[in-house]
Amino acid sequence: GNNDLLVLTKPDLIYKIHLDYLNAGADVIETNTFSANRISQNDYNLSEVVTELNTAAVHIAKKACQEIMDRDKNRKCYVAGSIGPTNVTLSISPDVNNPAFRSHTFDQLKDVYYEQALALINAGADLLLPETTFDTLNLKACIYAIKQIEEEHGIKYPVILSVTITDLSGRTLSGQTIEAFWYSV
Repeated sequence: GNNDLLVLTKPDLIYKIHLDYLNAGADVIETNTFSANRISQNDYNLSEVVTELNTAAVHIAKKACQEIMDRDKNRKCYVAGSIGPTNVTLSISPDVNNPAFRSHTFDQLKDVYYEQALALINAGADLLLPETTFDTLNLKACIYAIKQIEEEHGIKYPVILSVTITDLSGRTLSGQTIEAFWYSV
């Protein structure tokens, strides 16, 4: 049916998008894995395919990088494994009537990030990109997961951190200024 055609063409479309960025001069492209974590995928009943999603995304991006590097032997292209913030926050209660309530613990979130980061690394991502951070405590769970992987594997992985400022106040959603965010991480 029509859904089969859509599934078959999605990797080709993502591959083309990667090539467009690389052809425009980008040296680093990111995987399309912003929400490819157990918590976010639970909304779609796809929690069990997190490793598969991350692996496929890295392979598509690596293929695009390799095509560009094969064409131009002087070119180096890299794949950043995108790790989104999830759709939960550790710093703010999702229940306005119970400010102490949290839907997840730090350790649960760390485990979710660990699973995704490990899948990205095992698939061949050149660096990790925890991105669009709106809650510094979430990012700390991600950093902790990456550090755990580094200790277990005896290697240091390149990491780029991305923070999101939510409005003109110059603060994250959880209320931190850029300076406070920097000192926190």
